[in-house]
Amino acid sequence: MAKPGLFAREAAVRLLHAVLLERRLLIDIVNGEDSLLIDLEPSERARAQSLAMTTLRNLGPIDFVLQKYLTKQTPFALLNILRVSAAEMLVDGIAAHAAVDSAVTMAKRRHKTAHLKDLANAVLRKVASEGMEIFEGLEPQELPKAFRSQMAKIVTKEEMTSIERSHQAGAPVDLSFKDIKKANSFIENSNGIMMPNGSVRLKRAGQITEMNGFLDGDWWVQDLAASIPAKCFGDLSGKKVLDLCAAPGGKTMQLASMGATVTALDISSKRLERVKQNLERTKLKANCIAADALKWKPVECFDAILLDAPCSASGTIRRHPDLPFAKENFDLGELLKLQRALLLKASNWLVPGGILIYSTCSIFSAEGEGQVQWLAKQNNDLIPQKIDPKLIGLSDYMANKDGQIRLRPDFFADLGGMDGFFVAKFTNNK
Repeated sequence: MAKPGLFAREAAVRLLHAVLLERRLLIDIVNGEDSLLIDLEPSERARAQSLAMTTLRNLGPIDFVLQKYLTKQTPFALLNILRVSAAEMLVDGIAAHAAVDSAVTMAKRRHKTAHLKDLANAVLRKVASEGMEIFEGLEPQELPKAFRSQMAKIVTKEEMTSIERSHQAGAPVDLSFKDIKKANSFIENSNGIMMPNGSVRLKRAGQITEMNGFLDGDWWVQDLAASIPAKCFGDLSGKKVLDLCAAPGGKTMQLASMGATVTALDISSKRLERVKQNLERTKLKANCIAADALKWKPVECFDAILLDAPCSASGTIRRHPDLPFAKENFDLGELLKLQRALLLKASNWLVPGGILIYSTCSIFSAEGEGQVQWLAKQNNDLIPQKIDPKLIGLSDYMANKDGQIRLRPDFFADLGGMDGFFVAKFTNNK
């Protein structure tokens, strides 16, 4: 009979292998037909993912500690076992005897590492006795050079480290509510806190589907930063609004809850099914259309359009620590072309005086400020509008000098941070 937690630990090791060696994203690994977690119980699946993500968030510091006790190059299969066990001890606070014993067992169960079980035992016992003091004095996991060079255009070296520290800390769960009264009631009976923008942040999140108000459709999961673009419209009561690139639907539900008549467009019919399910659960309405926005034509123009464009997702690393490893060597070229094509399409679908919100969950200036500068040279009918951050529950420093919202993972750090986001607002002057 397997020891408690062993299968989850072995699955976490397999996930690390897939991310670090095969450059695959966790979401694809977990949800794919060849899922490495398919034979695990739900609790084991959750633990495996959590452990893999914890290890990735702290990989640099963990490797630094391990290398103190490894005298020669270690086979990759054993190294990942050591990494997972070190993460359990140094980050999760798991008892040393449990983590070390499981690591030795994992090594014994693999043909390639069975002869190294004594090495695993010796190294991890050193980590248990001396590693914490070393680990606590280290800087957080660094982003790849390609990421840092993109961010260096808008942040200082100190701010870069602060962002990396936020990535290391991970992300709490945020909820968006249809009704502020329901939000207040929820907080009274849970461990949630009200954030300045109106999101409810959970200090500890259990099984989402079992939480109060889920089945009643009172709320949906949505990071604080992701809720900001829709708030920048102001009053949308009775307005015709297009949610461009709508899946998975958080912003669609937001717009509908604000009283808008919403059209939700997305190229993926599969992802759009999730939008429909979320709308049904929350008892909100939207006209969902599966189509390629670059080929689609609306019957009539819209009062407002929200373009949350496909992007690098570099602002979501605190929730997706695998991203820098799976996309270490990335090319923004095709994404920038797509964003520009979508901006030009959207600019032609507004009524006179209509509002366009452009946003990306990116901390790369090329996908934010750079696209606004490019658009200004292409379309003189779109007039940039400054956004007052205080009106949407943010602080003055969260807007740049041009009045665009520039959010970073280390903002509200004492409350758990937020995703990196860029938001710009335009009105149609035709």
